[in-house]
Amino acid sequence: MKKTINFLLRLFLGFFVSAVVFSSCIPIKRIEYLQQEVAKNDTIRTHFKSDLIDYRLQPGDNLYIKVNSVLATSENIFAEDNSRSSNNYYSDAGIYLNSYLISQDGYIDFPFVGKVYVKDLTVEEAKDLISNIVKDYIKESTVVVRLALFNITALGEFSRTGQINIFQNRINIFEAIAQAGDMTSFARRDQVILIRRTSDGAKTKKLNLNDVNILESEYYYIQPNDILYAPPVKGKNFAFAQFPYALVFSTISTTLLLINFFNTN
Repeated sequence: MKKTINFLLRLFLGFFVSAVVFSSCIPIKRIEYLQQEVAKNDTIRTHFKSDLIDYRLQPGDNLYIKVNSVLATSENIFAEDNSRSSNNYYSDAGIYLNSYLISQDGYIDFPFVGKVYVKDLTVEEAKDLISNIVKDYIKESTVVVRLALFNITALGEFSRTGQINIFQNRINIFEAIAQAGDMTSFARRDQVILIRRTSDGAKTKKLNLNDVNILESEYYYIQPNDILYAPPVKGKNFAFAQFPYALVFSTISTTLLLINFFNTN
């Protein structure tokens, strides 16, 4: 009887340790970005994306527009009123309420001018268009045009999920991931899904961030309202981000104590 119990305990111990070692931990190969084979004499590999495309404005975007002039504020019909200097103006809600929404038809309603068609223009092209319009009202002026709200969404295996506010004109996919606190160890970095709004509807693209050639992809730069989804690895519920040393040592100690107990009785 004792031999049978000892045999079963040893069998359980061997099976447990083997199962933990071979199936519980996430391989390093899966969580490394930009994997590539580098020759011994190579120090750096240059990636150049020549077909970088500027984002073109779409319905639902918000534009921040400011007209500066040498004229006094009272003489500048496009000048911001005093209420915009409050702290609430610089909050997300304030920016939304005080910016110019592009309608479904592609227009913004600009004061004293009326509707201005900006759909499919880059931010720089919209600035040039509005500058030319403003010159008819104020001769010496400069116009500042920015995307007021640049939001992306991170879902799945990110440290911080949800909507992320971006305060710059352009951001690449790795900067976006950093804004979301990086991906967890359980994320499938070779299966990241990008959902992008286009004039023809939503478009999805599967991206492999393990592949260094992502640097040359047309999807390397993120656009407003993009959604990034990082799916989990298979068997996530049975895996560990780090090797469970405490669990293994505790199980081994308990099993050895049981074997010793049955051997001495």
